[in-house]
Amino acid sequence: MSASRHSSPLLLAPRQQRGVALFVGLILLLVITVLAVAAMTMATADLRMAANRQFHENAFQAATRGVELAMLTPNLPTTGVSVTVPATPVPASTTDTYAYTVTFDPDNGVTPVPAGGYSLGTGSGFAAFHFEAQATGTSSRGSETVQEQGFYIVGPGAR
Repeated sequence: MSASRHSSPLLLAPRQQRGVALFVGLILLLVITVLAVAAMTMATADLRMAANRQFHENAFQAATRGVELAMLTPNLPTTGVSVTVPATPVPASTTDTYAYTVTFDPDNGVTPVPAGGYSLGTGSGFAAFHFEAQATGTSSRGSETVQEQGFYIVGPGAR
């Protein structure tokens, strides 16, 4: 028997295998590199989206603070004059700001309190004075949120 009959027909001679392993290795390396670049791009985009959401939330919280302070503004005029507070830094934040405007609501104006209200047993009557507050919150990267809130203050009514 000759030596060629004992060798497996599936085995190739070393000369025919040259370069195939290198080619397959380079293709696998290319695929892994593309996947790694895609994963890094997606991670960077996710990080930016999370940061943008946080800045939007900061702006929302600043606007909420503006609405709360607007509702606490003393001696609000009922003559149609607006009270405006310019951009003010939010405490504990060096870059987030809020601004607000409070205006007497002419559509609702002054309305009577049901049953007139009582003060120390006397029926002097109370009225609700309606106002509108608009607050703008701005975060450090320029994200901006505007909130509007209607409210009323109960005070002595006309006698």
